Amino acid sequence: MPYTDLLRLTVFLTGAEATALGAIAAIAAGRDDDATTVLVAAAWWTIALIVGLRLGRPSRAADGVRDVLAQARTATSLPDETPARIALGRLWPIGVTAIVAGALGFLFPGVAAIGAGYALLVALAMRTREAAVLGIEQRDGVKFYVIPNSALRPIELMRTPGLRSDRLRA
Repeated sequence: MPYTDLLRLTVFLTGAEATALGAIAAIAAGRDDDATTVLVAAAWWTIALIVGLRLGRPSRAADGVRDVLAQARTATSLPDETPARIALGRLWPIGVTAIVAGALGFLFPGVAAIGAGYALLVALAMRTREAAVLGIEQRDGVKFYVIPNSALRPIELMRTPGLRSDRLRA
């Protein structure tokens, strides 16, 4: 699975998690007439929005992927695993946290509200990393692929030869 696809999928899934948990928090708080949870959620979501936008600035995107790209092994063939299996193996914690926080959110709306803010922060912080990796791939004429391993271990990549850009360099 290309690393850029995994980054894009991570942002989409955490954004979907934030949306679902936010809806659960709003429904549960409205059902219980819980104004305190709504006010705390609004404050936390605003803070998460500001922090996520700040962490996801394009100038910081390369910093977020620098180490993992530098440690990528060079290979001439792709992993045997299918992209769907690699994505599921790497991203299952997002689904688990969404399900657990969503289930608890119907009983305790604050849990869903806090989970939604955290997912929002992560989605916004990671939104520019795909562009940073694409820029490096185009500049160096390589492609980065995810090596299948546990989601509980740091991500490992392999670098394969790609198509070099024929752009004129100024």
